Amino acid sequence: MSVKLKVNGTIHELDVESDAPLLWVIRDEIGLKGTKFGCGIAQCGACTVHIDGTATRSCQVQVGSVQNSEIVTIEGLSANGLTKIQQAWIEFQVPQCGYCQSGMIMAVSALLRSNPAPTDEELSAAITNICRCGTFPRIRAAVRALAQG
Repeated sequence: MSVKLKVNGTIHELDVESDAPLLWVIRDEIGLKGTKFGCGIAQCGACTVHIDGTATRSCQVQVGSVQNSEIVTIEGLSANGLTKIQQAWIEFQVPQCGYCQSGMIMAVSALLRSNPAPTDEELSAAITNICRCGTFPRIRAAVRALAQG
C-alpha cells in the first residue's frame, strides 16, 4: 500500500501498510534515527515526535492515520544548527546516556511552544517521558533558564 507522509517538511511516498507504527516508518523507511524505540507501549516517551504541533508517542501511531499531518522529528526541529532547547541541554549537562533525550527535547519543545514559562508542576504534568538516568533536576534547571530567556 502506498502511504504519503510529510516529515520535517518533505513529502515521502512509501510502500508500507497503513497500520505500520509511525516510529518504524520514520526509522526504517525514511532513515531518521533520532527518534528512539524505548518501550513500544507509548509509556516512556523515547519515540516522541510532533504531529501537527502536538508531542506524540510515535510507537503507537499508525501511519495511515497521519497522512495529512505535519510530522516533525528531532532532526526537523532546526534547519540552522541547535535549537535553544538543545543549547540549554548542553549548558546544563542534561543527558547522561542520552537515549531518552530526543523524545524529552521534543516533549519540552511542544510544552514551551504552548506555555513559555511553565511552573515545575506544569512541567511535571506535561512531560511524562521517562529518563532512567534521573536527570530530571537538570531538565528542570534547563527549562527554568529557557523560561527566563
